[in-house]
Amino acid sequence: MQSLTNRSKQVSNKEMTLIERAYLPAILNGMLITIKHFFRKKATIKYPEVKREFAPVYRGMHVLKRDENGAERCTACGLCAVACPAEAITMTSAERKPGEEKLFREEKYASVYEINMLRCIFCGDCEDACPKEAIFLTDRIVPSDSLREKFVYGKDLLVEGVEENKRVDISKRQTKEVLEFKNNKELQHNRLK
Repeated sequence: MQSLTNRSKQVSNKEMTLIERAYLPAILNGMLITIKHFFRKKATIKYPEVKREFAPVYRGMHVLKRDENGAERCTACGLCAVACPAEAITMTSAERKPGEEKLFREEKYASVYEINMLRCIFCGDCEDACPKEAIFLTDRIVPSDSLREKFVYGKDLLVEGVEENKRVDISKRQTKEVLEFKNNKELQHNRLK
């Protein structure tokens, strides 16, 4: 019977030699393949000693930004929580008291802001929804832990520091359209006057 693909091979029924019965050619062939891999470039890196660079579009741990004067940008509007498909963001708003103008940018602020990192899918919808450019995803990795309670990040872990050296650079996250929007003086509702 003829096959349809013509890829079948005739199998011979010849006797194996003594060397073939000892599997010496197969062992030598396997050793050659193993030795060849010793001289190739390694695909793995020695993390955490060596860290791999991330792509500019990488979405890591969130940061709540401060404005140029050090006040928190978040006004607790809740758009990030509404946009979150995993419902990982919760917040409680409060009113700014007299004397807290340097702490909070506008009259309403988030007194409690929490992100459940176990639920977050790092989609970036919160970043896109925020009208105040208060939340960004950074290139920082969320540290691992064996306790689930430690993955609910509050403001103590999310808000960037006031000092210049503790600010988180998010310039790679801002697209060309966002930068054009910022330069348009008619649309600068987000700037302090």
